[in-house]
Amino acid sequence: MAEYQWQPLTVEEVYVLLRDLPVPWWIAGGLALDLFVGRVTCQHGDIDVLILRRHQLILQEYLADWDLFKTNQPGLQPWLKGEYLSLGVNQVWCRRTPAAAWALEVMFMEATEDRWFYRRAPSVGGAITDLGCRTPAGIPYLSPEIQLLYKARSVPLAKDEADFQAVLPLLRQEQRAWLKTALEVQFPEGHPWLPQLGTVVVSPQLHGDTADTHHRLANAGAGPWVGTRKDCVRRPFVI
Repeated sequence: MAEYQWQPLTVEEVYVLLRDLPVPWWIAGGLALDLFVGRVTCQHGDIDVLILRRHQLILQEYLADWDLFKTNQPGLQPWLKGEYLSLGVNQVWCRRTPAAAWALEVMFMEATEDRWFYRRAPSVGGAITDLGCRTPAGIPYLSPEIQLLYKARSVPLAKDEADFQAVLPLLRQEQRAWLKTALEVQFPEGHPWLPQLGTVVVSPQLHGDTADTHHRLANAGAGPWVGTRKDCVRRPFVI
């Protein structure tokens, strides 16, 4: 349906669009994991950005010339100027004009003061300054262990399983431990990823920032954003 047609921005285009946004934001979804791994692991039909829910009206004002819709299920509804979206309306779709394809999805993260929490299991959370990482080029993205938690289902989808297997060897011990604990809270009956988190061997390989890698990523529509460092270097978002 034309109403749901997507022509997503690239990672670089999102960075250019949002680099002056005066609140923290992070690339999320499958592309956040690609940024961590350093390669395009699959084709993505959209692009996700995460912000704190409390910053939504700042984003709305920043994108004042865009066409913004809240994802009230079922279907989409216009996001009215100055309308604060409460828990239950957790995403906004963005396009440049009513005639354009959708270009960006913005998701809201719950937070209180300086800590974020996971909607599905509110006892899981952490410091906002630990929510994300940055590429060497400065592009912020959601920490891989947190993104994997959001992808976790009692029976993982094939694409989410593929994401997990691509990311798992590159996670540090503390990232694996955090994800394992979070999964145990959300799935007390068990989860297919838990045994692997307890036995995984960390890959010593750091993928180089080679011209070939840049070429493949650019041809995939992602832009030459891959860096030389694949460990998640957490830095506070500095305005």
